[in-house]
Amino acid sequence: MSSSSVSILISFRTASPKWHNLDRLFLDANILFSAAWNPESGLRRLWRMQRAGSIVLVTSGYSVEEARRNLETAGQLKVLDKLLRQVEICAAAAELAAAAEPFSFKATIRIPEKDRPILLAAIAAGASDLLTGDVTHFGPYFGKLIEGVMIIPPGDYKEHKRKKRKD
Repeated sequence: MSSSSVSILISFRTASPKWHNLDRLFLDANILFSAAWNPESGLRRLWRMQRAGSIVLVTSGYSVEEARRNLETAGQLKVLDKLLRQVEICAAAAELAAAAEPFSFKATIRIPEKDRPILLAAIAAGASDLLTGDVTHFGPYFGKLIEGVMIIPPGDYKEHKRKKRKD
């Protein structure tokens, strides 16, 4: 990680009864990037929801570093650091993501090696949902549950949550 100070937390879905019934949204690098790059991004509502106590935002160091590499200005990096103060960066996710190569998914799941650490980190973090804008690699799995994690684009989260409440 960079010289910025970001808390590393080990967290699992059952770690705190307070958070037990909340959605744990794992943020892919492209979500972090977009929220930091564009101050008017609709993704910022996720951070408002986090502050309101209605969701928990989680990610991995892998996602953070990918977002950092793609941001262009010091100002954008500063915004990213500010946003990350409200996001759990799960150490357990980093450990599992590091083991991505030997991990094999079911034959029906075909995710490129570079994206496996994202999905594995979401699983390790106990995420309920993986929010990603990566239509190319995750698009075929939008709306599908993989190892307990629902893969969805960020624009579909509100509708997904509404449907979940009806069930």
